[in-house]
Order: sequence, then structure tokens, then C-alpha cells
Amino acid sequence: MATAEAAVLSSPLKTDIVPVSETAETDAAMARKSVATAAAAAIVAAARTGSETRVSKAALATKLLSLSGVFAVHKPKGPTSAELLNRLKEKLLAEAGMPSSEWTKRKKQTLKIGHGGTLDSAARGVLVIGIGRGTKMLTSMLSGSKRYIAIGELGKATDTLDSTGKVTEERPYDKITQEDIEGILQKFTGNIMQIPPLYSALKKDGQRLSTLMKRGEVVQAKPARPVTVYSISLKKFQPPFFTLDVECGGGFYIRSLVSDIGKELSSCANVLELTRTKQGPFTLEEHALPEDKWTIDGIAQSLEHCSSLFPAELALKKSKPEESDEQALSCEYVTLNETKEEGDVIKTFGDQSGGSSFPG
Repeated sequence: MATAEAAVLSSPLKTDIVPVSETAETDAAMARKSVATAAAAAIVAAARTGSETRVSKAALATKLLSLSGVFAVHKPKGPTSAELLNRLKEKLLAEAGMPSSEWTKRKKQTLKIGHGGTLDSAARGVLVIGIGRGTKMLTSMLSGSKRYIAIGELGKATDTLDSTGKVTEERPYDKITQEDIEGILQKFTGNIMQIPPLYSALKKDGQRLSTLMKRGEVVQAKPARPVTVYSISLKKFQPPFFTLDVECGGGFYIRSLVSDIGKELSSCANVLELTRTKQGPFTLEEHALPEDKWTIDGIAQSLEHCSSLFPAELALKKSKPEESDEQALSCEYVTLNETKEEGDVIKTFGDQSGGSSFPG
């Protein structure tokens, strides 16, 4: 600071042409002193601002690593669930300034974050997120009911059973009525058997069926398995489109449902639009955070708001950030997919590929 002030004061005013009066010299000196004072003040302010910024980032980092619980975000169409999780993680780390040289001088910490109940890349709606110790609660989220609004299209079948796939069959639908659809919905209610889609997160020899299909490999359909549909109703019918409101249990595929409805009507069908409006106790309207609220404070408020949704035995105790002298700051993903193979056990995967998994 003294060097900066001296540099300002050492710059003389030029008086080569007209001699200046004593008063003018005094005024010039005062002006130089005023400039020096302002420069020094600016340097002090900049230093203080930088220090405050570092303190603020450190506080945000500490708050981020102390977050623990389960909340929900609003997934838009386009990204996969894994890609959306990465986007959320990057926004939080950027806000907290992590990793930074100031933070890594402290005890090194681990950020744990994951999602439960994968949504198709073409689907939108509620995606449940666990952070901190909340990642251990995600399995219980998969066992709860889910609710979807699905728009089906009659007359076209695709290899993925939705509008993103290649059309494999076209059949007439002009004679199908609203009464026809309503009359068969009872067949798809209750405890039923369902064959999962080939394009799905289910695995064969450790690889997703959807990945094998994209490679052009021959894949055998998984056998039908028991699933539960609590309710299903026809909300709108405007041929060739029909809108369903479905509440179901875990491991259920809406795409398979729509395809099966098309076959039952002696036609075919695929999913045009899919929105998950509820997962467990989380609803799209009340609990799902839009992306502009994916902030540390926003998530902290959401965790507080959502804590009342769980029974006492699932309530999380406040936990200290995990500490390790050996592990550098990292993000651990605990991504749970609705994979009920091998004895209907829900598997836990750490897949970071962001590949499409097509459940739902």
C-alpha cells in the first residue's frame, strides 16, 4: 500500500510553459494527495473484498458438505438422470468455489450425492436426490408409489416403445373408441405381470440391455415379472392420442403399459410424452426444485421442508461432514436404478456414463 501511495505522489505536474502561483501549487499538492488517498482506499477495499469472498466461499463449502437428507428436483426433457445429477453437482461446487487452494488446505472432505428412480431422457418430472447421509435413504424411495401422466400414440410401434425409437410397425386405429380404451384398463390394474422393455436399465452379463441393443447385439427379452398398478384412468382421447393417469409401484414401465394397451386394442402404440408427477411423498408441484433454485441455500431450505415427509424411523440425525486426511475432495454418486432382477433385489450402481437407461 505504501508503495502504491509513493508512486502516485512521485508523479510531478509539468509546468514547462506557464509558471504556476503558490496557490496553484498548493492546490496541485492537495489534488495529488487526494488521488493517493483514493488509490490507497481502493487497494484496501479490494483486499477486504477478496478476503471476504474467500471467507464466504469457505463458509458455503462447509455448508454444502453439511447438507444431509433427501429432496426432489424437476427434471426436464433432454438430459438423462445421470447427466442431470452431474449438472446439479457442478452448480453446487461452483457456488461453493470448490475445489480451491484455500479449501484444500483444510481437512479434505467428500461430497456424496445420488438419485433414486431413473427417468427416461425423453421424460420429465420428479427426480429424487439424496445428499450426504440421505443417499442411504434412496432405496426406500424406490419402494414407494409413483404417479405418471402419459400421452400414448395409437397406430405406431417403436423399438424403444416411445417416440425416440424407430418405427417398427404401423396398424389402423380408426375404429378404436374411448369406451374401448376405458373397457380394457381394468386388465392392467392391480398385481399384474409385465415384460420389461428391451431398451431398459436391466442388465445382462453386467451390461445394460439398452447398451447392447444400441450395439446391434441380439438381446432376449426378460421374462414377465410381477408389478403393481394402484390406479389407472383415461384423462383424454383425441385419436390417435390418449392420455393416462397412472399410479404404480416400483419396477413398473409405463412404456410397456402403453405398448400392451395398443396390442390389447388390436393395434399398436408408443409413448409420446411422459411426466412423473409423484415419487414416494414428493410431488412435482410442491417439492420439485426447478433449476434456478439449485443453490446451496435453496437445497438447504428444501431439505428442511421435505424432512416432515418421512416417518420418524427414517429421519436423519444431524451429521458432521465426513473427514479424511487421505481422500481429496470428490463427488461420490450413489445412483439407484429400478433393477429388480436376481431375486427382485434392488441393485445399487455407480454408473457415471450418463447413458440412457429408459426405465419408467
